Amino acid sequence: MQTFRYQALPTRVLFGTGTLSALAGECAALGVKRAMVLTTPQQADLAERASRLLGSIDAGHFTDAAMHTPVEVTERAMEYLTRIRADGIVSLGGGSTIGLGKAIALRTDLPQIVVPTTYAGSEMTPIIGQTEQGRKTTQRSTHVQPESVIYDVSLTLTLPSGASVRSGLNAIAHAAEALYADNGNPITSLMAEEGIRAITEALPVILSDAGDIAARGKALYGAWLCGSCLGQVDMGLHHKLCHVLGGSFDLPHAETHSVILPHAIAYNRVAKPAMARLARALATDEAPWTALHLLARGLDAPLALRDLGLPESAIAEAVEIACANTYPNPRPLDRAPLELLLRAAWAGDPPSEY
Repeated sequence: MQTFRYQALPTRVLFGTGTLSALAGECAALGVKRAMVLTTPQQADLAERASRLLGSIDAGHFTDAAMHTPVEVTERAMEYLTRIRADGIVSLGGGSTIGLGKAIALRTDLPQIVVPTTYAGSEMTPIIGQTEQGRKTTQRSTHVQPESVIYDVSLTLTLPSGASVRSGLNAIAHAAEALYADNGNPITSLMAEEGIRAITEALPVILSDAGDIAARGKALYGAWLCGSCLGQVDMGLHHKLCHVLGGSFDLPHAETHSVILPHAIAYNRVAKPAMARLARALATDEAPWTALHLLARGLDAPLALRDLGLPESAIAEAVEIACANTYPNPRPLDRAPLELLLRAAWAGDPPSEY
């Protein structure tokens, strides 16, 4: 048995169907008396639903959460928070909303109650990514770890099939990279395998029937586990590339993960025990990078960065930014194969052994 360290994260989780009804109780348990509700503009109606559940402790809504957590949006939210004198944060939505809640918590240390409506997994991590002046940076801080997470399967039923697929592949990326993390441990690896298995079984069903409640529950369960992996260990090349492409070139978050994942796994094929576990979780005899590409293609997920708006001329710059700082990865970064990787991902080609 290897020597390892495992630190359980102090988040209370409520999982089920119809669990949003417990929102006011979770606020009370944390001592929140004036809750600030956060959503994106597209989910403002969910803020109204939360308002009815919160009753007199609803202090106000900020519905301008944006992708990649721009600092200027956070500053506007902070001004509103001060004005309404909120003492707690309720974040309803996906990674954009959860990221904004974390950005506020980083500055205020206010308690957070998070209600995820996608499979992004940020709710289970002490990690925050913020974008300022075209650069996305991440950090870990206990101040941004949510105190309470309410998983309500029924809230994911309205997530369109395509968005569900992209969000699910994003979640798989967390677990896949956890399998070769330099600070990984047996517990996280168990969660990673189970999370990947659950999501890969659920997504084809959701694609054919977005209202399948059992598949939705399995996907959300898998996303919880994959997000927990993200919160426990360091991520490698895949996440670094996605942060570069999102923060510096404004590519959409989940779609970028869908495109990059098979290629990053192929680059890190030297991590053979992780590759074996990933293949087992995917229930495949193929190389896991090939299986991930075929999975994405079978689910009609994006396969090419050019389809997401990245100009071919940006590839060299993206490689330079990705190599600017060191970070844990099973294989050292080498500009030449990384450029081959991004060119294949840009064109939508299958991954190869870069």
